[in-house]
This record gives sequence, structure tokens and C-alpha cells, in this order.
Amino acid sequence: MRAIRRFTVRPVLPDALASLGELAANLRWSWHPPTQALFEAVDPARWREVGHDPVRLLGEVSAERWAELVADEDYVRRVADVRADLASYLAEDRWYQRAQAAEPDRIWPASIAYFSPEYGITAVLPQYSGGLGILAGDHLKAASDLGVPIVGVGLLYRHGYFKQALSRDGWQQESYPVLDPDGLPLSLLHEPDGSRTTIAIRMPDGPDLLARVFVAGVGRVPLLLLDTDLEENPEAYRLITDRLYGGNTEHRLRQELLLGVGGVRALRAYSRIAGAPAPEVFHTNEGHAGFLGVERIRELTADGDVDFATALEAGRASTVFTTHTPVPAGIDRFPRTLVEQYLGEHGATPGVPVDQVLALGAEDYDGGDPGVFNMAVMGFRLAQRANGVSQLHGHVSRGMFNGLWPAFDEAEVPITSITNGVHAPTWVAPEVAALAQAQGADYDGDDAAAFWAAFDKVPGSDVWRTKRLLRERLVDDARRRLRKSWEKRGASPAELGWIDDALDPDVLTIGFARRVPSYKRLTLMLRDPERLKALLLHPERPVQLVVAGKAHPADDGGKRLIQELVRFADAEDVRHRIVFLPNYDIALAQPLYPGCDVWLNNPLRPYEACGTSGMKAALNGGLNLSILDGWWDEWYEPEFGWPIPSADGLEDYSDKRDDLEAAALYDLIENEVAPRFYDHDHEGVPAGWVEMLRATWANLGPKVLATRMVRDYVEQLYAPAARNARALAAVENGARDLASWKARVRSAWEGVRVEHVEAEGIGDVAEVGAVLRVRSYVALGELSPHDVEVQLVHGRVDAEDEIVAASVVPLSLVESYDGGRHRFDGEVALGRSGPFGYTVRVLPANPLLVAPAELGVVALA
Repeated sequence: MRAIRRFTVRPVLPDALASLGELAANLRWSWHPPTQALFEAVDPARWREVGHDPVRLLGEVSAERWAELVADEDYVRRVADVRADLASYLAEDRWYQRAQAAEPDRIWPASIAYFSPEYGITAVLPQYSGGLGILAGDHLKAASDLGVPIVGVGLLYRHGYFKQALSRDGWQQESYPVLDPDGLPLSLLHEPDGSRTTIAIRMPDGPDLLARVFVAGVGRVPLLLLDTDLEENPEAYRLITDRLYGGNTEHRLRQELLLGVGGVRALRAYSRIAGAPAPEVFHTNEGHAGFLGVERIRELTADGDVDFATALEAGRASTVFTTHTPVPAGIDRFPRTLVEQYLGEHGATPGVPVDQVLALGAEDYDGGDPGVFNMAVMGFRLAQRANGVSQLHGHVSRGMFNGLWPAFDEAEVPITSITNGVHAPTWVAPEVAALAQAQGADYDGDDAAAFWAAFDKVPGSDVWRTKRLLRERLVDDARRRLRKSWEKRGASPAELGWIDDALDPDVLTIGFARRVPSYKRLTLMLRDPERLKALLLHPERPVQLVVAGKAHPADDGGKRLIQELVRFADAEDVRHRIVFLPNYDIALAQPLYPGCDVWLNNPLRPYEACGTSGMKAALNGGLNLSILDGWWDEWYEPEFGWPIPSADGLEDYSDKRDDLEAAALYDLIENEVAPRFYDHDHEGVPAGWVEMLRATWANLGPKVLATRMVRDYVEQLYAPAARNARALAAVENGARDLASWKARVRSAWEGVRVEHVEAEGIGDVAEVGAVLRVRSYVALGELSPHDVEVQLVHGRVDAEDEIVAASVVPLSLVESYDGGRHRFDGEVALGRSGPFGYTVRVLPANPLLVAPAELGVVALA
């Protein structure tokens, strides 16, 4: 008989141990080993059975066991100590507060709102599908460790993403177990009078959409998660937060309206109730949350005193947009008619002109589709600062979105880069961290370089013993998962004796785990099955592969790739050397990264935006074997691993390209990776391999940290955004004046031109050391010289006379003439030989602009 309602009854803890409930409620436990050890000590077997979920654990402890623990003075004292440590962590000054004190005259945002459609914080809270969510979770954790005042905003999906299993023939099967919020480490946001906080969004031709707000404590960072599964909502509305990345186009649009529009309203309610400062900066993590900018425009224009253009400038100044996709197919695009329906006068943001909203997402550039609304395009137009997630991805993004700034070369498109990082306390095995701590290094200190440099002092035998322990732990975990998977596939216990010998803790272990879109090439390793078998079964230098990954439920192509790999791994001759582990999630990943010796990544270059899994492996003493893409293209050094040559000139999905790159992969494993791994000295330690691990820890470790990433965001994007926002607010009508100035410049720009350029100083033959003096005559029409900057652009030129690696020298106003004509002069010393070229251009200039291309207009000689 089916229940009409379900809920979880939470336990009442003994007074002496009541702090366990508080420790379970704050997700800091997910990256704090002492807290985890405290829960494990309650009941080690049950702790494993509940998947390291402290909320579930506390609900399943018997009264007799509680009595034993209350009588255990040592345990009661441990609980008090860990509770005191959490209190100190939540209140003490950390990097951000210390930096504020050291530089009080600098702008430091009082609060930053971080919007993301998914968050990967712990397997206990499965609100993530892959890298975007894991990155968002690591961002919040690192912000907490640094003391950065971030508030996260997302959705609470009742079914999460999905759980993956395999059929007997290796086909991916999805299931969607219901998550009960009462059984999760969440609390409802309540009004001061005790009533439930509810936000409402107007829906076309229907009642308002209602959502409640759950709060997760991610250390010091509150994470607000909106949930529409309310009895007051119609059934269709209740299903809006059913699952991550599911449903049809209209369903996705409703989710993104809830995230953006509802998320801003939830933030306002949280600030009001908690007394928290209102966010000064809004960070849009991918385009899914872009409607937050439209809601902020609605807020500013609601009283009628502020027009759309002014509100747009006020919002843009304080908004950061991060794009994560290197492929157009990864961008959400909705029919314009659907967006018009949901954002019209009777829709989610009344008062905001729908034609203006549609213009924000319009693909009004060469090759664009006039019938669609592009969420990434809107993200760029609503944010004054934008970035990709690695240097190469920034380059790819500037090329992808060059159409928004067609008058500029790719290099000047205003999309910068901040390379992703990973949260070390979450992903680094405690045994690895202990190696450096034994040398006196401070894991939680501000000097990350000193901590990772300490690995250089660790004896090679200790490093190797630890890696062997972690490999053994992975083997045990993989065997357990493999047995469970085969049982679900219908195998009987009599068929599974071979699993006891699957994998070997003394064999070179290569890991490969990620989502399974085609460009990540899960099956590149299978291009030559016999060659792969020879590597796996080599009599002296065998290799074993641990593989995991999920395909999107609607991606049959990805499912076929999984099936192809599973069928290969099922073969009796190799199944002890290659395994596919279903349901790739945080719980699987945490033993996987430390247990692997090599991390394999072979995407089609340049389609991997960053690829942080290899970073996690590196921090755990793993070497990377990867196509030079994402972060690896940026930071590869020979001592960190091996680059797989990429046949970039060939068609992306051609057999020839795959054959060439697979052959290079086999060669590297056979001739370089395996020989070094098995080259042991008299102590049984592969000294050359261990030296590579030490170099990876010391030189790569500090770079790949999420704390480095968040500091970069603070210093390069958040603080400058807050500075611009405060500058606009400090001047009466500041945003209105900026909007008016932009409108005036755009309308007058057709009258701007470079009429004549003269040069002298280089003679008939230019020589190094000569000074090129340039005189330019510029017509500005209705604009004044204060509205523009005239620049001399110079540098090396290629065979087509294109300036490469350009440098810029501002020219100075010398004279003005009737009719809006002006003379600007400047000079440049010729410091190197070779082909040289120059030109003169005119750009809009305003101290509140972030980049020369911001307005998208330029006048060239």
C-alpha cells in the first residue's frame, strides 16, 4: 500500500551528545576527518552501511548504544572538542578578514551571491551531475576556508540527477530515488514569526509558482536551495524541481526562471531574516542562472524612477559571468516565443519590457539563429566581467562569442580566464596529507606552497608505501562495487568468484572517470582491442584500468559507448585487469583518485574546458596522461606526466584522428609510463616515479587548489566588480549617467573616423632604436576628446599584414579644430628587428568601462 505522504522523523539525542546534531547539520564534516571519525566511532559498521551519512546514522543508533556513548567520558570530551573546533572555524578571522585588515583602503565586497544549477558537496546531498556541480561545491568550500563572504543559490532536486546501473548486456539503466529533505542536512528558512518562508513567481495563465527555501551550511557559507514540491502548488509546478537536467524545453525554462528570478528573491528573504549583508556582487556560474540579471532590473525599475538602461548598467557593474562550455551544443537556447510568454507583462518579471529582455539573449550576429534566446549570450550582456575556466578555454570562448564584439580581434574580446581548482581537504586522502604534516607542514595555513613543498622531504619508501595502501583500498572498494553491480545485472553468487582476484594492488593502475559525451572519448582506449589487451596482460609490466562515468539519460550515443566498454571489460581474459564501476559520484571518486597511479584524459582538443579530475589525482600523488587540453595545456611539465599528441588538423570525429591519438596513447603506456613505474631500486621503490610525484606535489600542487581559484576570483573579478558598483552608487545618478553616456556614444559613433595619419622619424630604412612619431587627425563628430581614447596599435606583422602580439600606445590630444576635428600625437621606439606594422584606432573611453571592447564599437584608420 502506497503512502500518500512521506517524511523523516529525526532523533532526539542525549543532552551530553546533542552537539552531534549540530555537527551533522553543517557540511564541514564532509571535508573534516576529525568530525568524520567522531561519527564513525558511534557505530563503524552502520557508518559504512549508511554511506557515511551522519544524519542517517544518528537516526539508526539504538538507545543502548547512546547510553554506552554517554557513559564514555573520552567520547563525550571528543564531541565537545570537535564542536568547539567548528565554532572557532565559523567565527575566527581567516584569509579574507586578514587581507581586509592588511589593506583597509581596498574595496572588499561585503557579500557575494554565487548562483549555480548544481552543487557537488557530498554524496549525501546528490545535487550534481558532473564537473560543473563539483566545481561549484569546491568553490563554496574554498570560500568557507578562506572566509570569503559568499552565499550560494541553487535548486533542491527531489530526485537529484540519477542513479546508474547496468543491464546484463551492459546498457545504462537509470533510477530516480526520492530524496526526503527531512533526512538531509538541511534546514527550512523561517520568518521571524516561525512561519515558513515562501517566495512567489508569477506564471503566465496560471497561479503563482511558490517555492520554499532550504539552507545548507557549507562551513561558513550558507547555500540556499529552492524547492517547489509544495502542496499549495499545482502538480505541474511541484515537478519543476523534480530532477537535474530533465524534462522538456519548457520544463528547463521554468527551472532556470526559478533559479534566477526566485534565487534573487530567496537571497533578499535570507538577508532580511538572518540580518546578513545584501550581496554586492552576483556571480552567474554558467548561463542557467542568467535570469537573475533580469530580476535585478525588475527590482530597480519597480518604483518607476529608474529606466531599463540605467538598471542594466547598475546590474552589469556588479555581475560576473563564468562560461564553462567550449561547445555551442552545451548552451541552453530557448524559443524566443517561449521566453516572451514567461517574461511578458503577465510573467515572472512584470514591468521589465519583454522586447528588451529578448534583445539580451538575441543571436543578432553573423551565423546566429534569430528564432532562439541564448542564455550564454544573455549572460555576457548582463555581466560587465566574464571569464572562461582555463587559459585555453578563455581563448576558445573568445572565438565562440566573437560575434558579440565583431569589430575586435579575438584577443580583445572581453572574456578573461580563471583556471579552475579543486578543494584539497575534500579530495586528498588523509594518508597523503599526513605525509607532509609529518614534516611539520600546516595543511590549513595560508602558505600553500610551503605545505606542498614539504613532500620533497618525505622518504621515497614512505611515499611508495602510502600509494600502495591507497591502491589496495581502491581495489577493495572496486571489488565491492563490481560484485554489487553484477548482482544487479542478474549474476548468481556462483558466477562471481573471479571478482575476488579482480585488480591487483601491485599493478600500475590507470583511472578514467567522467561524464560520457562523445567529445570525452570514453572508448578511445578500445581503438585497437588487441593492443590494449597486450598492455593489460603484459607478463612483466601489466596495466589495470578502473573506469567510471554516466551518460545523460537522453544520450543513447553515450550509452552505446558505455556498453562497448563494458562488453570489453566483461571478457574473461581481461576482466581482472579492467573494470567499469557504475554510478560515478563523489563517494566513488574519493577512493578512486588516491588509488590511481595515472589519470587518463583523452578528449577531443580543445573541447575540455578545464577538466579538474586530473588535478585531484595529482594532489593524491598521481601522474597525468592527457591530451593537452584545459588546465593540462596550461600547466603541463614533463615531471607532472605525459602529453598525448593531438592530431588537431584532422576532422574532429574522424577515424584517422582517433587511430593516431589512440596509437600514441598505447605507445606512451608501453614505452614510457609502465617502464618507469616498474623500475624499482634495491628498496623496491621506483625512484624515478617518486621524483615525478614529488615534483607534481611541490610545483603543481599550489596551482590546482580551489583556494587559489577563489582568491583569483576575489582579486580579479569580485573586488573590481564591487569597486565599480560602489563608484556608480557614490555619484548621484551614476548609473543613469553611464547609461546616457553609452547611448550618446553609440548614436554618435557613425561620425567618428580616423581621417589622416602621418609618420616620421624612421627615414628610408627603419633601424632598431629609431623612434616612430605618429600624428593622427580624427573626426569625432558630436563627441568630445574626453569620450574617446585614440591609440597607436603596433607590433610584428604576418604575411597578410595582420598585427600579431599587438601593443598599444595612447595618443595625446594636441590641437582641436572646427567641425569636431582633432589632432592626436604619440611615438614608439622600435625595439626589435623584423616585420613591423602599425595603425591608429579610436575607442570609447570611460573610467567605468572594464575593457576597450565593452561597447563593441571602434573606428580604424
